[in-house]
Amino acid sequence: MEQETLDLAPLYEMLKEYKTQRGAVIPALQKAQGIYGWLPKEVLEVVSQEMRVPLSQIYGVVTFYSQFYLTRRGRHICRQCDGTACHVKGAAAIVSAAEKHLGVKAGETTPDYEVTFEVVYCLGSCGLAPVAMIDDKVIGHLVPERMVDILDKLE
Repeated sequence: MEQETLDLAPLYEMLKEYKTQRGAVIPALQKAQGIYGWLPKEVLEVVSQEMRVPLSQIYGVVTFYSQFYLTRRGRHICRQCDGTACHVKGAAAIVSAAEKHLGVKAGETTPDYEVTFEVVYCLGSCGLAPVAMIDDKVIGHLVPERMVDILDKLE
């Protein structure tokens, strides 16, 4: 996919709120990620300049906290649980089926940026095992065929 040009105007507008607040790097990065869905290098450079925080410190924050993403994510986020209950009830087969269907490994995003597929180790819904979360929806009692069907129907 060709490189997209980022519109940085919304970022500059948002940063007006945080420019004078010491210690507001994390909330500013959260809002920036909310704008773009991830934190491209250009965004981090603007945050660094506008907040007068060294770029190395900005990178230190975004690489420390797992909530921040340095690579572009898919329009849909699919998180398959492989915690104890889900693992015992067949999550590995669901992971394999999803990887094969999407053509990516867990932790990757499809080349068309439609789906990011992740394996997580607890969604807190053990009674529904095996369970996945597609975007903000929890789906329980999964089997590989149902996961593939759900992935097929994503818009």
